[in-house]
Amino acid sequence: MSNEKKGVWAAFLAYAIWGAFPLYWKMLEHVESMEILLGRVIWSFIFTVIVVILIGKRKELLADLKYLWTNKKIFWMLAGASFFISMNWYLYIWAVTHDHIIETSLGYYINPLLSVIFGVIFFKETLNRAQWVATGIAFIAVIILTVNYGSIPWVALLIALSFAVYGVLKKKMTFEATRGLAIETLFILPFALGYYVYLFMTEQASFLHVDVKTDLLMIVSGVVTAVPLILFAKGAQNIPLYLLGFIQYVSPTTMLILGVVLYKEPFSDVELLAFSIIWAALLLFSGSKILETRRAHHKSA
Repeated sequence: MSNEKKGVWAAFLAYAIWGAFPLYWKMLEHVESMEILLGRVIWSFIFTVIVVILIGKRKELLADLKYLWTNKKIFWMLAGASFFISMNWYLYIWAVTHDHIIETSLGYYINPLLSVIFGVIFFKETLNRAQWVATGIAFIAVIILTVNYGSIPWVALLIALSFAVYGVLKKKMTFEATRGLAIETLFILPFALGYYVYLFMTEQASFLHVDVKTDLLMIVSGVVTAVPLILFAKGAQNIPLYLLGFIQYVSPTTMLILGVVLYKEPFSDVELLAFSIIWAALLLFSGSKILETRRAHHKSA
């Protein structure tokens, strides 16, 4: 199997796992969203550090930490990235465990287009006419949903915004995926441990107080967080960015299907119209990007 095919499979699996996350978090809906987040941070840190040690990259991790300590700009950027990914995780967990899976799906459909706008603002990237039209069409869909809901879909927009800001901050840094996750969770770890101490002292903690299944699910959350991230990194290394961008729609599509079919969340005709507009925008944007990349490839050939 070629490296590109391996990359496609790795990326597809990563996004398929992310899309199936609601199945996992639903099993923990009896636990407070904040505690799930704390457990995810703590166990992700433990698991990724163990993996780093097992693959013989302990020295590289220590070198990364030393580099951060001497480079204050990167230090604070990574601290910011840690905050925004934690915010994203919390919103996602809260939305899934409070029956807002469809709105979560909307957030991850909007995210790529928001990332594009940030690319123009922060990295001086350029868009062609079709890509600007696609972005405008998606914005119209959000307005339709806002009018339909009677309020702004804050959960979807904050999920999209937090992940887009995280992407901007990460783009400015070059850390290997596993070590990067270990460092990101390390930034939040003191807060997570401190809050957990408070939960235990006030007898509000579910971990070690409900059942063995809950404890195991909390612990394994570290594994299910790290595995798709590692797969994503392998995919990103072996396939073009436009192809990776196209595959990423596997995740919100899976969430949408789960929300409508499995969990029977309400999905009105107006929401179907808005999502159809977003799908059209994404097809226009992705198609335009593929043609643009192919033209550039032919010119350089």
